[in-house]
Amino acid sequence: MSRSSSLYLSTERFTALYHIRCTSAEVEARARDICIEQTVEFPETLITSTAIRDQIIGRVVAIEAIGEDRFEVGIAYPVETAGRELTQLINVLFGNISIQPSVRLVGFDLPESLRQHYRGPRFGRAGLRTLLDVHDRSLLCTAIKPMGLSPTELAELAYRLALGGIDLIKDDHGLSDQTFCPFDERVARCAEAVARANRETGKRCLYLPNVSAPATEVARRARLAKQAGAGGVLFCPGLCGLDAMRTLAEDDTFGLPILSHPAFQGSFCVHPDSGISHGVLYGQLNRLAGADATIFPSWGGRFAYTRDECLDLVDGTTREMGSIKPIFPVPAGGMRLDRVGELCRFYGRDCILLIGGDLHAQGPDLVASCRRFGELVREASNDLDGDRRRHPPAGAQR
Repeated sequence: MSRSSSLYLSTERFTALYHIRCTSAEVEARARDICIEQTVEFPETLITSTAIRDQIIGRVVAIEAIGEDRFEVGIAYPVETAGRELTQLINVLFGNISIQPSVRLVGFDLPESLRQHYRGPRFGRAGLRTLLDVHDRSLLCTAIKPMGLSPTELAELAYRLALGGIDLIKDDHGLSDQTFCPFDERVARCAEAVARANRETGKRCLYLPNVSAPATEVARRARLAKQAGAGGVLFCPGLCGLDAMRTLAEDDTFGLPILSHPAFQGSFCVHPDSGISHGVLYGQLNRLAGADATIFPSWGGRFAYTRDECLDLVDGTTREMGSIKPIFPVPAGGMRLDRVGELCRFYGRDCILLIGGDLHAQGPDLVASCRRFGELVREASNDLDGDRRRHPPAGAQR
């Protein structure tokens, strides 16, 4: 390699945290390998440029044992390696090493010089509450399903859900642009149905169609959804890309809330010794990419996420990220009405509860089932207020 005499980088760096499973004799070498693989990806012994060695290659800033043959490793990368692009930032954080076994990205911290390139969520928690004019309880969410219903049938379903007091009605993520349910017709009919219910109830229910689509089609569907009167959109960054979601979120001509769906992302986090932690994948990365709320399979449902993994995820939705707003966690995946109190106690008031099939399982009166959902959430919120009054935080005035 030829020498580089014109490389003058700032001294500013951003830090990534990894969990590595290996022996204590191996950990320093493993950490150094990550530093090289995630930057120069070149045999270190062949790098003759002192500037590249000193300025480009990542630096190990911390190694801490966290269990038997488990270590937390902090690596600092030059801010310049991430450029000004989300795609490249993710590449530096977890590009090639995502292919290696026993390495897991569990957190990252960005200086303002990098954060300034990302608007993050347009609404976030506070903005979405303002949009819905709901400030004292968890939000209610459900999906229109099953696949196979016609646009007219789905619109009637959306109308009844909105009439029952649901705050957010999303397309099921499996609804796209199928011949039996074309996107354009479905969105127009469902948006009109929800608007009609809102006129009757005086509430602000939002309909969120699924705009996950081929790259050249996302913007058209998002624009059509807004023109039809949709209150937001559902987006699957695992299918379409985190930067595609960021592009939509930062488009001022669009300007609607985005609900992120985890389709195709499960394998990133299911093994505790590899991939990406729940807090990073569903929390930090979704926030950088502009999601206002993040759906995930909660403990106790059809999937296998644990309580601790869900707590890590919630932490990722609120973790300090400068001007990047906190977002709503949306526990889902087989949630039931009889667990509403338990879920509210676990997640607190600042969550969106997504219950789908169980609303239909309560009986033929779907409107009544939705209203019962709302009553249970209000009761749980009142119980939380009572608990706080009985057990105020340390240092609180009595």
